[in-house]
Amino acid sequence: MALRRVLALGAAVGHRSCCTKPSLPPDFVEALRAVVGAPNVSMAAAVREQHGHDESMHPCAPPDAVVWPQSVGQVQELAALCYRCRVPMVPFGTGTGLEGGVNAVQGGVCFDLSRMDSIAELSLEDFSVTVEPGVTRKALNSHLRGTGLWFPVDPGADASLCGMAATGASGTNAVRYGTMRPNVLNLRVVLPDGRLLHTAGPGRQARKRAAGYDLTSLFVGSEGTLGFLTQATLRLHPLPEATGATIASFPSVGAAVACTVQVLQAAVPVARIEFLDEVMADACGRYSGMGLAAAATLLLELHGSRHGLAEQQRQMEEIVGLNGGSGLAWAEEPEERGRLWSMRHNAWYAALALRPGCQGYSTDVCVPISRLPSVVVETKQDLQDSGLTGPMVGHVGDGNFHCILVFNSQDPAEAERVHAFTQRLGRRALAAGGTCTGEHGVGLGKRALLLEELGQEGLDTLRSIKAALDPHNLMNPGKVL
Repeated sequence: MALRRVLALGAAVGHRSCCTKPSLPPDFVEALRAVVGAPNVSMAAAVREQHGHDESMHPCAPPDAVVWPQSVGQVQELAALCYRCRVPMVPFGTGTGLEGGVNAVQGGVCFDLSRMDSIAELSLEDFSVTVEPGVTRKALNSHLRGTGLWFPVDPGADASLCGMAATGASGTNAVRYGTMRPNVLNLRVVLPDGRLLHTAGPGRQARKRAAGYDLTSLFVGSEGTLGFLTQATLRLHPLPEATGATIASFPSVGAAVACTVQVLQAAVPVARIEFLDEVMADACGRYSGMGLAAAATLLLELHGSRHGLAEQQRQMEEIVGLNGGSGLAWAEEPEERGRLWSMRHNAWYAALALRPGCQGYSTDVCVPISRLPSVVVETKQDLQDSGLTGPMVGHVGDGNFHCILVFNSQDPAEAERVHAFTQRLGRRALAAGGTCTGEHGVGLGKRALLLEELGQEGLDTLRSIKAALDPHNLMNPGKVL
């Protein structure tokens, strides 16, 4: 019960668990098999359990069946079948989400889209590519090797690109290249009743448009509640001629965050600027073997021409020095930079290693840059006053930061402190003019905060949109709203 309060799941999920038996009629299951073939339908407990959770702390809620469609036509047939029979539908990509987005809280059918993995319509001249939902970001960038182009949105996990669009993901490169939203040009969506929608029109990939409502942006961040994203046309970017990365240590959290603000104000075209507090820096250093100082730390990366990079490095060194930072040594070789960013991407596991056997839960607030220093310092003090283990890490160039709370979920008192802290943090971000989630999504855990963020009118508008596209509430029910 304490853990459920931490995650704010609500009563809607109470009846599902990993031991819940499937409840679909036999003739419905046979109809599923008729669409995709018997080998592509499973009701095995282990398979259902695997598809009943992501990497979050939300308790497993398995679907009644898992299907593996291999074409958009099959997705349409399956959706139409579920719609006619009023069976809930849950999209599944790689299961790397952090807010319980794939948990089948009302059972139903999980659509595992990983076998739809083609990369089509690569246009080097138009800087665009079209991918199916089984394509991950690493697979795409491997495919692009040698073209001089890449897809820079990097949430850390090797997530599916359509899943990243569905959650509005971002990551370490967003300060330079943007989040998923501006990098998605078009989406092919199967609506709940099986109809097919191209959000910008069939085959269109214009880099800007002012034709009607922005349907693409509506579906980016919709978390599987409006339809299945079965294809995404993405914006590609040129690989930089030169890249340099470095680590800077600071005397305080405030100094590190103030440095971030000054770098942005000076218009230094930074590609990555990542923050670690002293607890996280020490944990990452020990976990990776890189031996970071236990101090507030910034990981910085610059992209540009060889001539321009030297000037950017000079500017960066000057601003870091003005804020008491030290330790800059630029890594320009891919192997060195790879080690640095591997350390950063393993921050989750480094944090969990602080308390072996305990659970982790990541917060995800984002605030205006001007309010970032005060909000981070206040949050750091709140963590200390609460007696919680919660190393801080963040994409501070966007005002987005996380506390990775490592706690004993079997200790009701500690779980209650975690719950209270996450609520205070969310409301602190809202009071600063920010949002309760910068990139993880609302999922199961932030629905109450979403109401506070948007107000009743905003939430009612979302419900109206949901009702227009999914009148029977079959698409990923229980999420967001």
